[in-house]
Amino acid sequence: MSQELSYFRLSLLSYLKDSHPHLASNNAFIAARGDAAAEAYSTTVKNGQAHDQAGEIANEVLYAGLLFSPYRTIVRILWNEFEKDVTPMLAEGVAIGLLPKLNGVFDKYHLTDDFDTTPEYDQFYTELTGAIQILFEDGI
Repeated sequence: MSQELSYFRLSLLSYLKDSHPHLASNNAFIAARGDAAAEAYSTTVKNGQAHDQAGEIANEVLYAGLLFSPYRTIVRILWNEFEKDVTPMLAEGVAIGLLPKLNGVFDKYHLTDDFDTTPEYDQFYTELTGAIQILFEDGI
């Protein structure tokens, strides 16, 4: 089981670094989520399910509530809407700095795992783009 724990924790840590960098240093969160995923995997296998099915269930536990990434959305907006102001190489660093300044926009929406497939997403994207523009004009 310890290999499973390590696998799930490392998998989550890698994902968080890429999609939710503000959570990547939260060791308690990573441990709890990794342990829960490992337990789901183990229980599923013990109940006679195939390892592939167990992996799918474990991943559902591991990544629940994390599939939509406000950070990645900011990066995408910087790439698409501000390519003249922010080079792609700098976009991730700029996005980390912008993330806490945009909480007011994030708080207006229910950011579920499938949020980017909802009708509200276009409005969110536009509002977030406008907020970033204002921050840039104010010299962040």
